[in-house]
Amino acid sequence: MKKIITISREFGAGGSQIGRAVAERLGYYYMDKDVIIRSAVESSSLTPRDFRIFDEKVPHNFGFGQSLFDFYNKPLDVRLFEAQRVAIRKAAESGNCVIVGRNANVILKEYDYSLHVFVAASDYFKLNNLREKMPGVPDDKIRERMRDVDRTRRKYCSYYTHTKFGNAAHYDLCLKSSSLGVDTCVDIICGIASD
Repeated sequence: MKKIITISREFGAGGSQIGRAVAERLGYYYMDKDVIIRSAVESSSLTPRDFRIFDEKVPHNFGFGQSLFDFYNKPLDVRLFEAQRVAIRKAAESGNCVIVGRNANVILKEYDYSLHVFVAASDYFKLNNLREKMPGVPDDKIRERMRDVDRTRRKYCSYYTHTKFGNAAHYDLCLKSSSLGVDTCVDIICGIASD
């Protein structure tokens, strides 16, 4: 039985929806960006505003002259990533959780009883999915947002984890929600997690 499920996803591919459904079906705790940030704020000296400003951004100046062991002297963006990492590891140590995003697959790669999933989809599927979530927004703006969010995720993943976002080598399972459908993706993940 897999006690920790991480879901990374392309923007608009339905990864959050799939994660919520998997957590609900298995009776697992669900953790996404909002829950992770709330937990990181509670356990650090950082504020919600700090997270909003630096969320998924790569530092402009890493601050190589600073001690890597002194949390408070590190650049704020590095401290934000570390606070999220601590929150994710804390949830994983409790077990029975679904964690969506935040590079949890890399942060928890050495954990036993884990299943790391990547969800991709066609641009057409993602556009239709996001139209429902962004009513009234023109298609060209939605496409631009899709490109921007995934580009930011690729940079963030590369910088903090030294891995390539969406590369199958970093996941146990890769699914294409546009081909399989959201419900089938949920069935597959739950089936594998229950083995």
